[in-house]
Amino acid sequence: MLLLIAAAVCFAFYIGTGQARYRTWGLLVLKWTLIAALGFFGVLVLERVF
Repeated sequence: MLLLIAAAVCFAFYIGTGQARYRTWGLLVLKWTLIAALGFFGVLVLERVF
């Protein structure tokens, strides 16, 4: 949840300042947050199956 908030803050900084580095950071944080979430829920599903 904190990583999603951090991504939102990065995007807000991008909108406020117009600097592309904040958009890049926001996308990186969002990408790794989604990868971690998919891994977490994948383990939960595999636990239920086996």
